[in-house]
Amino acid sequence: MIRVPATETGRLSEAWRACVGTGRIELALRRDYQDSLALLQREIGFRYIRGHGLLSDGMGVHRPYDREGARHVHHSFTYVDQVVDAYLDLGIRPFLELGFMPAGLASGEQTVFWWKGNVTPPRSHQEWAALVRATLAHLVDRYGLDEVRTWPIEVWNEPNLPDFWQGADEAAYHRLYEVTAHAVKEVDASLQVGGPAISPGADEWLVRFAEFAERRDVPVDFVSKHAYTSGPAQRVPFASYQTLAPARHLLDQFATPRDLLKDTRLAGLPVHITEFNSSYCPDNPIHDTAFNAAYLAPVLAGGHEHTDSFSYWTFSDMFEEAGVPTALFHGGFGLLTHRQVKKPTYHLYAFMARMGEQLLARGEDHLVTRHADGRVTVLAWAPVDASGETPGPQRHAVRLSVPVGGAEAFVRRSTVDEEHGNARTAWQRMGSPRSPRPHQLDVLHEAAEPARGHLRLPVEDGRVALDLTLTRHEVTLVEISPVEEEALPWSDERRLLGKDPR
Repeated sequence: MIRVPATETGRLSEAWRACVGTGRIELALRRDYQDSLALLQREIGFRYIRGHGLLSDGMGVHRPYDREGARHVHHSFTYVDQVVDAYLDLGIRPFLELGFMPAGLASGEQTVFWWKGNVTPPRSHQEWAALVRATLAHLVDRYGLDEVRTWPIEVWNEPNLPDFWQGADEAAYHRLYEVTAHAVKEVDASLQVGGPAISPGADEWLVRFAEFAERRDVPVDFVSKHAYTSGPAQRVPFASYQTLAPARHLLDQFATPRDLLKDTRLAGLPVHITEFNSSYCPDNPIHDTAFNAAYLAPVLAGGHEHTDSFSYWTFSDMFEEAGVPTALFHGGFGLLTHRQVKKPTYHLYAFMARMGEQLLARGEDHLVTRHADGRVTVLAWAPVDASGETPGPQRHAVRLSVPVGGAEAFVRRSTVDEEHGNARTAWQRMGSPRSPRPHQLDVLHEAAEPARGHLRLPVEDGRVALDLTLTRHEVTLVEISPVEEEALPWSDERRLLGKDPR
């Protein structure tokens, strides 16, 4: 029995919900996307949202034209305004990623993704700088400088990978960053700009980025990178399978920027993990499982110790990098499928959103907090075997002595595991329909809700003995509050059928 302290040991960080990822941002123009984001914000409440494609052709910002024999460029913000308006209306701010290259400005034809984001350097850095200045000046004019100052501005995405930046040319990226950072600061010196948004396995870029920034006196307000723990992809049609490292490797990756930059000019800057997940493939079935929720639970509980934010990639399966999804459950990154079916990892985040502000305890399989009104919340998770050599424990005990007031406590438990809060299980049992009919969607929405139970426990010496048995891959939220009995003194359940209990 672990004795949870009665006094708080600190405040629960909100780094876990500081940001969330999205498919290319023009998808925000669609109804299913906005419905999904509205649900997410009601039940979780992320602060920022980051996605690719702000300057890609699909957003229609960069519009070159010829007039009287001369080339001109018109900047149009029709879609940008609609997207940002939708975000702000839903209580979430943009974490701006500047990319990819408009075709009319690109130096080459290399693209990435099904939707063909151009990943070549600009053929004119002057014209690129003008595009950046125009975009940010428009946002400041429309939304106000005080608002846009709060939006981080990230330069490009994973330039260390040749798929995302032609030739993974580091010197070319440094030049792009320098031109971009100065263009941002020309709009207003208080705007936040950063990078280099590298993928895992390229940490040496961080040190060289710091050296470049110091040598060239280039503005850097934050450092960003990505974190995944999956191995090489084993491809089959419409799916990918991968090995996984233990989840602690994610925390190690979160810690890398501060460790590597501690003796550089960038030491002490905010660090943002602008993408993280188990697998980096948008068609890996692991994303849809209860395993994924239990695997990531310790990361959400402890990630704040290493970074200022860590952004789950992504909030929705409305995501088309590998093409339009071929089935409702297809291994997409999303916390939600299309049509707002909640996945187990969605519930992990929703459970975190119900935790209290006061941190009481954190262990290898639990997190305990308290609300200002005295309610105590316990998040507990079963350990998983990321190697796949075993299925993981069938039963896992978490026994806590929890401080709570009153003589008795009301205990509410919400559970997600292989059977509960797990629509994928129901979907497989109904034959894995690629396009579920309306009545099947109703069943899946119902199956996606956690199991819920409640009981009343005695309080002895200001404590409740909480004895939890978790099933395989379970994540559970327990909410404990003092009972304030208001039943009338003559109430008697024995008299429900009119019998005299005397």
